[in-house]
Amino acid sequence: MKNILIINGHPDKESFNYALSEAYKNGADKSDAIIKVINIRELNFNPNLEFGYRRRTELEPDLIDAQAKLIWADHLVWIYPVWWSSFPAIMKGFLDRVLLPGFAFQKRQNSLFSDKLLVGKTARIICTLDQPAWYYKWVYGNPSHNALKKGTLNYIGVKKVRITSIGPVRLSNESFRLKWLRKVERLGLLNK
Repeated sequence: MKNILIINGHPDKESFNYALSEAYKNGADKSDAIIKVINIRELNFNPNLEFGYRRRTELEPDLIDAQAKLIWADHLVWIYPVWWSSFPAIMKGFLDRVLLPGFAFQKRQNSLFSDKLLVGKTARIICTLDQPAWYYKWVYGNPSHNALKKGTLNYIGVKKVRITSIGPVRLSNESFRLKWLRKVERLGLLNK
């Protein structure tokens, strides 16, 4: 049995990202997985890491709960729109506030290296684009993919990360979206 945590980084609950989140959850519900969901927009927290790492900003109860869910999960599913080649500000603030030293990684004394504290987990990134996925890859170099996969998840110990890019969404029709909802539901069923 796999523990799956779906983390939705879109600030609009009526977005296609919410439909994708629900599709993944519906698929995972048909398997033997246990699913929990974090809709970042629903959390009550200050997204600013006010003092950097110099001084700890007290975690709000929603962030303490999010950390517990991250520890609990075997598989993390990140769903977000790509805006300005990155993810929404609220998702960046969530990452800054939750993935802290002592929780997600630990800096080594007198070293440039850190110890990864969230090892043994897998992840799936599902993101929407207003351009074709191939264009985002070859023209821009997948910056949000690299930031989340390599700069964040790999850094904290999540080694196996798969990516699903869906685009262009802005000019898409209903059949395009239904096709992707079915694909994402299948990913949930397979727990991938």
